[in-house]
Amino acid sequence: MSNTVIEIKNLSKRYQLGKISTRMLSRDISSALARLTNKVDPHSPLFNNNIKTDTKGGRIWALKDINLNIQQGEILGVIGGNGAGKSTLLKILSRITSPTSGTVKIRGRIASLLEVGTGFHPELTGKENIYLNGAILGMTKEEINQKLEQIIEFSGIINYIDTPVKRYSSGMRVRLAFSVAAHLDPEILLIDEVLAVGDADFQRKCLGKMENISNSGRTILFVSHNMSAIKQLCQKAIVLNNGHIEYENNAVSAVNYYLGKNQNKIITEYKWDYNNAPGNSSRLKIIGVKICPTVGELITVDSGISFSFTCITKLKNSTVNLYFTILSNEGTMLIRTDYPIIDPEELVPGTYKVTAHLPPHILNQGIYNLNVWYDLSHSENLGISKGKISFEVGSTHSDDSDQEAQGILNPVFQFEREYTDQNQ
Repeated sequence: MSNTVIEIKNLSKRYQLGKISTRMLSRDISSALARLTNKVDPHSPLFNNNIKTDTKGGRIWALKDINLNIQQGEILGVIGGNGAGKSTLLKILSRITSPTSGTVKIRGRIASLLEVGTGFHPELTGKENIYLNGAILGMTKEEINQKLEQIIEFSGIINYIDTPVKRYSSGMRVRLAFSVAAHLDPEILLIDEVLAVGDADFQRKCLGKMENISNSGRTILFVSHNMSAIKQLCQKAIVLNNGHIEYENNAVSAVNYYLGKNQNKIITEYKWDYNNAPGNSSRLKIIGVKICPTVGELITVDSGISFSFTCITKLKNSTVNLYFTILSNEGTMLIRTDYPIIDPEELVPGTYKVTAHLPPHILNQGIYNLNVWYDLSHSENLGISKGKISFEVGSTHSDDSDQEAQGILNPVFQFEREYTDQNQ
């Protein structure tokens, strides 16, 4: 008997771009007829659009000709950039949406965790939502009763379990949602990037739980931008690009392929048009980030690095703080720091630039990612840019050692040595 639990053949999903309605019945009917005949209605909002597709009538393929067999007990990583088709694939497997063509055969019960708190009712308490979510996943009340204490304990929110979910933070919601999905014994578990919301301790618990699930013979599909988690957890991974499986191999090879293909996209200065900049136009907008060497023309291990952040704010007499984190290319956070853009009593509406200098010999050669955000009084988010900024640290002329043998960090240590007479 085959151990294949998910069999995907020639799976494709097509979406129609543009507006759903023109608010004129005659044009809506005309557009519908045009779609049926593969003709573009000149009155349709899709006409003369600037989006390039491989089909007529403003259609785009989110997935195209996917063929994949997933074995029982396998943890499959799904990697790709934004819009690659990762979430669409999981939504089809979860039966949230149907494919345009192709077939999917699934053997076993599926539990999916595609968005934070999906299936939760905000007015119900955490405990009531456990029963609601369990019922959605096909469990009986008796089955949920047997797992209830384990679910609550794993979630770590026992003090808030009788509080309405609408009062939960996003982190609390994902804790409870993951705990429910993981403890109701699905044969197949689908997880889409939700672990990025939880704190580090909970992420470690989740990774351990997923390993236990796989060891018990159940199957996991894991979508994540955290390459360290993909390599740690998954035996195998696929790289999606424009709806196609571009690469399929063991997890380490797939991660290295994905990271390597994106190296040529790295730039060192990011500017946003004010209207499209991260943030809120009535409070604060992030309009620029620049990364450059402190000394010389290239960022290297011994050049030092300067990070400049520019924002426009309309606030005054407020405590506005800049935060940024530096992450390895695999998603491990290496550095986190914050700094006020100006003394609160001096803040007036205008443009502010903060520059931070990182000394030489902190980061080793490699590719790094930068997350940037501003907050108000250490409590309220004003604007964030996450997952869009990268920079590369090059080697020095004197640094000819094997890079594979080096760590992420490259500090200069001060050594001392002494000799103790063995006769003493």
